[in-house]
Amino acid sequence: MTPPRTQQIPVVVLAGFLGSGKTTLLNHLLRNRAGTRIGVIVNDFGSIEIDAMTVAGQVGSTVSLGNGCLCCAVDASELDTFLETLTRPSARLDLIVIEASGLAEPQELVRMLLASENPHILYGGLVEVVDAAEFDGVRERHPEIDRHLAVADLVVLNKTDRVAEAEQERLRAAVVELSAPAAVISAVHGRIDPELLFDPALRPDADEKTRQLTFEDLLREEAGDGHDDHAGHLHAAYESVDFTSDVPLDPRRFIAFLDSRPEGLYRIKGFADFGAGDRDNRYALHAVGRFLRFVPQPWARGEQRLTQLVLIGAGIDAEALRAGLTACRAEPGPETPDTETERAMWGVLRYVQQEPEPEDVRQEPEDVREEAAAEA
Repeated sequence: MTPPRTQQIPVVVLAGFLGSGKTTLLNHLLRNRAGTRIGVIVNDFGSIEIDAMTVAGQVGSTVSLGNGCLCCAVDASELDTFLETLTRPSARLDLIVIEASGLAEPQELVRMLLASENPHILYGGLVEVVDAAEFDGVRERHPEIDRHLAVADLVVLNKTDRVAEAEQERLRAAVVELSAPAAVISAVHGRIDPELLFDPALRPDADEKTRQLTFEDLLREEAGDGHDDHAGHLHAAYESVDFTSDVPLDPRRFIAFLDSRPEGLYRIKGFADFGAGDRDNRYALHAVGRFLRFVPQPWARGEQRLTQLVLIGAGIDAEALRAGLTACRAEPGPETPDTETERAMWGVLRYVQQEPEPEDVRQEPEDVREEAAAEA
């Protein structure tokens, strides 16, 4: 039986050229984190609310802003060191965001994360922020933006309030073509639904009463009481699809479904039951963009055996996704030989972290990203 794994912390890379609005987007996430403890690594000094950090005592290395908001100013060579600090149990973080420099190569940061030997982190996706009003000019000055978009998992077409509707459609079509199969969502002032990037981790009231001044407090005070007015309609930019089945999934069909997942499908999370493929474990699934990982977890005694999945994306066909997942259910019939059952699970096990050989964890996702960049 596979032993339970320690919970891993997703690490999201937030990239975009200077002026695209990635810092505004990050500040929005910090304001609307819904109890989630976020660690922030900044690849540029002075990018996040420097006045707020000065109030909190920021002096250029690491500063705790209370209640899980922690900011580091680093260069790439220090990344592993700071990830080690942020993943200590005492930090109690739920998510880490790396804000890349406006001139950074986001693919290199992704490569470093996938190559990291830190067992406590999990790749959470590359989010590329694009300035809709300046896209053509930026692309002319920095043609490498095509390469950045080609390896993104989620693209935020920001500042859409500054361009006419017809122009938005042209820009969106251009970005979709460059970034496929990534999800592309439009935004104003970096306001995306935080649930695109993380699941809210609401804290007990007692935690809130005993904490010190935080980024969230400082930003709320600056923004005023009305900053949350947009929260009720942000979900319109994407769609969430739920799927539950009390019939086990056929592992071969499910892997085929995942390998052919459509454009715009950004995240998949949940648990899969493969029935006779592994009667001892359910398989926790984490997929973001092209990255895919399964983690076997022992079934609890008396636990109902279900497949429960949530799929999140933009411009997706919900009914087609549900139909595709339904077609992955195993058909009733005679028991198959053990050797055949084992072979059927090979596709799933290819995405299970093998220890103590971390190279196996990294090979497939990194190869996929290199191929995507080469095709761009």
